[in-house]
Amino acid sequence: MHEASIVAGMMHILEDEARRHNVSRITRVRLSVGLFTAVEPKTLEACFELYAEGTAAEGAELDITTVPAEGRCLDCGHKFPMTSPRCRCPECGSLRLEGKGGRDFLITGIDAC
Repeated sequence: MHEASIVAGMMHILEDEARRHNVSRITRVRLSVGLFTAVEPKTLEACFELYAEGTAAEGAELDITTVPAEGRCLDCGHKFPMTSPRCRCPECGSLRLEGKGGRDFLITGIDAC
């Protein structure tokens, strides 16, 4: 479960931002999570709830957007959203694919009061 270490790092960032902007409470955290990060949203939410206890982010809502990867077939050149690292080209059925994106984990916004 690498979600715990991801949330631990995220909590450092959130606490630093809360101090830097002199806010006492974070109400929402918006995340952009690549499809291929292998992050399970429900596990991420459970870890966040535990790690946020006693911090400015306690009770904050997590708004998670999953970002797909873009695939390109190396045989026919077709571009398409990849749904798995081992998918086939929807045009020609080739397995020779190049994937771009889908591996980032970003905090895209923090709402606070």
